Amino acid sequence: MSDTSVESDVTTQDRVLRLVVENGPISAAELARLLHLTPAGVRRHIAALEREDRIVVHEPSGPEQRRRGRPARHYVATDTGRSGLSHAYSDLATHALDFIDAVAGSGAVELFANQRVSELEERYTPVVEAAGPEVEHRAEALAAALTEDGYAATVRKVGPRGGLAVQLCQGNCPVLAVAESYPQLCHAETRAFSRLLGVHVQRLATLARGGYVCTTHIPTTVPIGRPSTTTSPRGDDTEGN
Repeated sequence: MSDTSVESDVTTQDRVLRLVVENGPISAAELARLLHLTPAGVRRHIAALEREDRIVVHEPSGPEQRRRGRPARHYVATDTGRSGLSHAYSDLATHALDFIDAVAGSGAVELFANQRVSELEERYTPVVEAAGPEVEHRAEALAAALTEDGYAATVRKVGPRGGLAVQLCQGNCPVLAVAESYPQLCHAETRAFSRLLGVHVQRLATLARGGYVCTTHIPTTVPIGRPSTTTSPRGDDTEGN
């Protein structure tokens, strides 16, 4: 195999991995459609990513398990696969928060988490405001901003006829190693999303707590007013952390 062919394979595998991170669980057929590849071609890259422990087959639970026949395999990214997309966090950040927690207590960690998301919120506010008053459009603008910061975010419609709510899905977390020890980061982020979108949102799952994606449920029919620009020290969100 020539050097050019090897480089092309690596590039295509990276594209497959990013799609799995952003859209997983996703089937080989859907990946082939999005990448304009043959099913056989995309399965070769899937096999390589599985050997490297960067993606795995998603094991459904509940009603999906009871379907008859042989359903198509759907893939999700592993921690190894996600970490390959971003190196924005390190053990140093966790050690720093350990020190803050030990010296100043959990309240200081909470203040740090709020300060971190307030900086993100300040940057995202103009982008979200420019999307207009529709919650779905604001969520799509927020997802685009998050993706630029390495979160691999997408928006999916849910509910009857896809008209009652959307879900903001983050396939990657640049601060995952820290959030696993300090869920205050996830809680503060959820509250910031609520303020940015102008509705009460609910975190259904997080990568930090073993989910294959961070999922935030966003109602599109019951606005609670314009987003606040302030950050409260505590929140009422009932996210899956």
